[in-house]
Amino acid sequence: MGYLCGESFDFPLILFLEVPHISKQEHLINEEITVAQVRLVGEDGEQLGIVPIDEAQNLSIDKGLDLVMIAPKAEPPVCRIMDYGKFRFEQEKREKEAKKKQQVVEVKEIQLSCNIGEHDFQTKLNHAFRFLKEGNKVKVCVRFKGREMRHTELGMDIVMRFAEAASEYAQIDKKPVLEGRNLTLFLAPVKQ
Repeated sequence: MGYLCGESFDFPLILFLEVPHISKQEHLINEEITVAQVRLVGEDGEQLGIVPIDEAQNLSIDKGLDLVMIAPKAEPPVCRIMDYGKFRFEQEKREKEAKKKQQVVEVKEIQLSCNIGEHDFQTKLNHAFRFLKEGNKVKVCVRFKGREMRHTELGMDIVMRFAEAASEYAQIDKKPVLEGRNLTLFLAPVKQ
């Protein structure tokens, strides 16, 4: 039951509060800066000293540029006179270049069995070569079925034979590990 201005209601009273909009902008610019004084840096990097915020904003307006707070935690905060649009453009350009240089490494899986034939072994090895040349890691997995669990050494022999055959393009990233019914080995591409 809810109450409002002395009247009672049979339903709960729900209030909606407006949440202030939070901008994704990482720097405060121009009128958003509300501190009393700032350490001012000119557009070409020269130190202009500690000045009142009004004076700093007037200087930026006179030059037709923006006043940007670049170090809010400093005492007093550091502001710079610059073209903020150009600054953001160059920053985004640098971030895109950094993303281009990043290489995403995937882990490709190759499954073998204890009684794999020679031709199948070579086919799986060729797949591994292709994955490694692309810069991906390879997870080599031998799954033991039924009574094969008694002879895990056969799986270990096959996995090590595979790693040795792939040694031209790969190095062992993680030693073979038996987890349940699976024996896994990780291979990483050799740095050229």
